[in-house]
Amino acid sequence: MIVSADCHGGAELFEYRGYLEQRYHEPFDDWARDYAIPFEDLMGDEGGRNWDHARRLADLESDGIVAEVVFPNTIPPFYPEPSLKVQMPGATEGDLELRWAGLRAHNRWLADFCAAAPGRRAGIAQIMLHDVEAAVREVEWAAEAGLTGGILLPGAPPGSGLEPLYSPVYEPLWQACEDAGLPLNHHSGSAVPPLGDQPVDNVMFLLEVTWWAHRALWHLVFGGVLERHPGLQLVFTEQGTSWIPETLGTLDYFFARMGSSAGSQEQEWGAEVVGKLSLRPSEYWRRQCHVGSSFMRPAESALRHVVGVDKIMWGSDYPHKESSFPFSRAALRRTFAGIDAAEVQEMLGGNAARLYRFDMARLAEVAARVGPTHEEIDRALPVEEIPAEAMRCPAFAG
Repeated sequence: MIVSADCHGGAELFEYRGYLEQRYHEPFDDWARDYAIPFEDLMGDEGGRNWDHARRLADLESDGIVAEVVFPNTIPPFYPEPSLKVQMPGATEGDLELRWAGLRAHNRWLADFCAAAPGRRAGIAQIMLHDVEAAVREVEWAAEAGLTGGILLPGAPPGSGLEPLYSPVYEPLWQACEDAGLPLNHHSGSAVPPLGDQPVDNVMFLLEVTWWAHRALWHLVFGGVLERHPGLQLVFTEQGTSWIPETLGTLDYFFARMGSSAGSQEQEWGAEVVGKLSLRPSEYWRRQCHVGSSFMRPAESALRHVVGVDKIMWGSDYPHKESSFPFSRAALRRTFAGIDAAEVQEMLGGNAARLYRFDMARLAEVAARVGPTHEEIDRALPVEEIPAEAMRCPAFAG
């Protein structure tokens, strides 16, 4: 039973119009008339994988996947680029209003898209951090609409004009998510500070994008968010897996220094903060955190007991260029061969099914029809059998 904890989707640009409030129809028409989609894979045949219900189910089933967690991908109304990446420094109040309307339109489309495949899609709702009260209302709506994927937590990087994630201004948001039982998902890409448009800027994005996303962990731990909201679940998706042990070790080190090293600079600066925390950072991880381990590599699965077998949720990243589709079965053999079948099942589906509230018995029926067997995954994949086309996916790197 394979659940992809990292897939992406969205509506075709003009389909969003029907999900906007009527007062935004004319502004949308004006915007869409002159807007040119900047990415080829969001147009034509490739673009259809984001919103074509039947094609998407067929693609995922051919890859052995029975259910998916759906992050955004296409461009919502009034955005210059996909909202997963774009930050808004210097945006005018009018821009913020329109972009918020665009995100809400996407959320409503997503609820319908998930309903079209009952029990097989967990949609993740988008919010903005500029208006916490409005974000809380959207969290409440998402819970009522059945978007069991939870909430996409945007980044708040320097230069965005937003309070950092450890700011008390967001306390109503954390409370709303905990009350609704919806996980917070922090996906790589949304926390990078504004960059330029030169080739070297793209290189810096590639090199730094995951580190900026990791920051949410220590912001929410040392900001006391996980302490005050023990039921809140936090997911780090498409950021790799191998960073977690070293990062937790570093955070535990500073936690200990701030709490007990008399006369040290760490204690002078941090004693008041850690005095409000009842657990070490690694203990908050074990209690409340998860990792969406997109296109895992063998070196990452080797760390599974340090990270937590119960914390890892595999993802294919469909339909992105770097996704394991249509070679996911090969990717699973490369990474999970030789591992106990019970552990493999947890990492490939059980963990995600529980967190995102999928019906496991219902999915097992689909898995019996389309899923790979344990014996297939346990058959190691020799390097010479890796398809040349599959090398675009990081799962096959090295």
